[in-house]
Amino acid sequence: MDLRITLLPKPTPIFCPIARPLTCVTSAAPHPPSPLPSQNQPPSSDHALLKSVTSILSNPSLDSTQCKQLIPHLSPHQFDSVFFSVRRNVNPKTALNFFYFASDSCGFRFTLRSYCVLMRSLIVSGFVSPARLLLIRLIDRKLPVLFGDPKNRHIEIASAMADLNEVGESGVAVAAVDLLIHVYCTQFRNVGFRNAIGVFRFLANKGVFPTVKTCTFLLSSLVKANELEKSYWVFETMRQGVSPDVYLFSTAINAFCKGGKVEDAIQLFFDMEKLGVSPNVVTYNNLIHGLCKHGNLDEAFRFKEKMVKDGVNATLITYSVLINGLMKLEKFNEANSVLKETLEKGFTPNEVVYNTLIDGYCKMGNLGDALRIRGDMVSKGINPNSVTLNSIIQGFCKIGQMEQAECILEEMLSRGFSINPGAFTTIIHWLCMNSRFESALRFLREMLLRNMRPNDGLLTTLVGGLCKEGKHSDAVELWFRLLEKGFGANLVTTNALIHGLCKTGNMQEAVRLLKKMLERGFVLDKITYNTLISGCCKEGKVEEGFKLRGEMVKQGIEPDTFTYNLLIHGMCRIGKLDEAVNLWNECKSRDLVPNVYTYGVMIDGYCKADKIEEGEKLFTELLTQNLELNSVVYNTLIRAYCRNGNTVEAFKLHDDMRSKGIPPTTATYSSLIHGMCNIGRMEDAKCLIDEMRKEGLLPNVVCYTALIGGYCKLGQMDKVVNVLQEMSSYDIHPNKITYTVMIDGYSKSGDMKTAAKLLHEMVGKGIVPDTVTYNVLTNGFCKEGKIEEGFKICDYMSQEGLPLDEITYTTLVHGWQQPSALTNQE
Repeated sequence: MDLRITLLPKPTPIFCPIARPLTCVTSAAPHPPSPLPSQNQPPSSDHALLKSVTSILSNPSLDSTQCKQLIPHLSPHQFDSVFFSVRRNVNPKTALNFFYFASDSCGFRFTLRSYCVLMRSLIVSGFVSPARLLLIRLIDRKLPVLFGDPKNRHIEIASAMADLNEVGESGVAVAAVDLLIHVYCTQFRNVGFRNAIGVFRFLANKGVFPTVKTCTFLLSSLVKANELEKSYWVFETMRQGVSPDVYLFSTAINAFCKGGKVEDAIQLFFDMEKLGVSPNVVTYNNLIHGLCKHGNLDEAFRFKEKMVKDGVNATLITYSVLINGLMKLEKFNEANSVLKETLEKGFTPNEVVYNTLIDGYCKMGNLGDALRIRGDMVSKGINPNSVTLNSIIQGFCKIGQMEQAECILEEMLSRGFSINPGAFTTIIHWLCMNSRFESALRFLREMLLRNMRPNDGLLTTLVGGLCKEGKHSDAVELWFRLLEKGFGANLVTTNALIHGLCKTGNMQEAVRLLKKMLERGFVLDKITYNTLISGCCKEGKVEEGFKLRGEMVKQGIEPDTFTYNLLIHGMCRIGKLDEAVNLWNECKSRDLVPNVYTYGVMIDGYCKADKIEEGEKLFTELLTQNLELNSVVYNTLIRAYCRNGNTVEAFKLHDDMRSKGIPPTTATYSSLIHGMCNIGRMEDAKCLIDEMRKEGLLPNVVCYTALIGGYCKLGQMDKVVNVLQEMSSYDIHPNKITYTVMIDGYSKSGDMKTAAKLLHEMVGKGIVPDTVTYNVLTNGFCKEGKIEEGFKICDYMSQEGLPLDEITYTTLVHGWQQPSALTNQE
């Protein structure tokens, strides 16, 4: 069970329906701070309206009573006109709260320009994070504003921002434009850069350009996304409105080099010098890399000489790029000369430099020099990585020293290195040729674990060889494993396996392989149909499973207990318990005897539907049958009891399974531990951990996470530390759920420093936080009044490509509206 589902309260909807509720028309509060029209009397003049709006928005805090009196008499365009005229006199926090109050509580629709003017006020006052959040919600259509064309709302927003420039607020307009482009390039990058470029093009046509820093950011984003053609046009347009600095020029040179336009990159290099912009080391490195990549080594060295002449010091990257270029052209002596110069300049070659040299020598079959370089690499304290060893494997294979290549491959597997598909393929093929099929199959399974698809020729060779050696079960397992991974096997490979199976009389397995040939009209048997039904049910396509059962009957093949088990399980998985019960009854009416698996599936279905009583009845019936019970059935009921807090019945089942000679499993104990923790009986939970060890079972991370969650609920964070130490002593590492539970526990106890530290720790260990993890931390900061920290987490989520869900938005908005938020902001 995912313990994180209980960490946060259900979000309160941020936005009310657009229809204006009656709560906006209430009795006026006595003696308001400034004259306002009465409940049913609109402002008598534009001057009165101006005075009323100014009174509300200039105060340091929002008076909701005044708002309720005023809003029913306002139209969006009336407010827009007034708000624009008083924009320099409003309190930005009060204005933001007014917008939220009017839209959330009263269904008021502000104009797009009003939102842009509000962003202007926030930016001017230094509240960039709230302005960013407001803009994200505006783009994401989370605010009640009517766009003329929702598909082109990015243009409408840009147009409204450009209008600020036309009324003499160019500085603010540019800051808003910078923010708009940044948001499109980060928060909405998953939809591509079409909108970011569209905004840039529209504004450029109006003579409004982002700052040069933002221009560089946009161009760099396009280059990283490989949108090179678009980057060329964007850069040329930028030059019409901004004066490029060295960073913008360097980024553009990188774009041209990456796209193969090296001559254009050279021309741009000299253009920037003519404009008085001095190239820096990044500029030179980008250009030299482009030249080396396209084989123009002479020109690359000329720019390296110019670099030194102009007083720009070459870096290790410069030398690495040059060595790589030389090795690709097989200029080994020159490459060694550059390496020597690198050392003379005081640089220590890194793994990239060494790997470049080793790869070059290996491709030429010169293993002696490759191994010499590897030895030098190790002597300098640099450990060979996966790139190094992949190159050496290919080198050994090239000269036919396959035993050495196999040893290197084994070394890489033991060290958890990534391995090139080519290295696997070459060695597996050699093993097959030497009838070492077990080793070949082991390496091929490693390929599948890494989501690498072996080529068809290799698969055919291996499958045929396994069949010849009588290892038919291994061949069948491999064939179905390929299907599970979505790779499949081609006709030649399939035929090789069918031939091998038929040759030994194993016809049932041969027919199972024909499921991919349904469209060719092959007549299938019961095993094939059951296999297909199983696949459909596992994917939740139970209706397709029923269609196959119907076809099965038409073909004169009667469904068996296994068929019904598959369909019953499928129905239970998608929550259609009534249909599963009907199938259960149908199975028994056909004189098919349900087995222990059938009972287990039905009991699990009842428990997941919170019908434990029905599950108990079925379990009692199972006890009267002459069937051998197993731990799975017991664990199903124990888990259900613990989930509902009925630990007494859970332990009765625990004792019963022991009395029947069925030993409890790790799953049994994890459910019991979780049940104890849920009701606060932590000492009993710890005793269960000790009992597991006495039984010879090792508590896993699920057991310890349940224990940590229990202590967090009780606020006993010192005990959490003890549990972590115990986990470490047994080499059990916290996972994402463990960290999320701990972060929530420390956040709720007010220890945000430790909570944040845990987030950094999990990221440092390579555990990727998800939206739930970030939300619990954001919630903690907001409750502590540290709203800016909450916004930082929001920005980081955006940079990591994680969506801000409704919980994120609600937490930030509520946090911003807290009185302590302004104090911390200031």
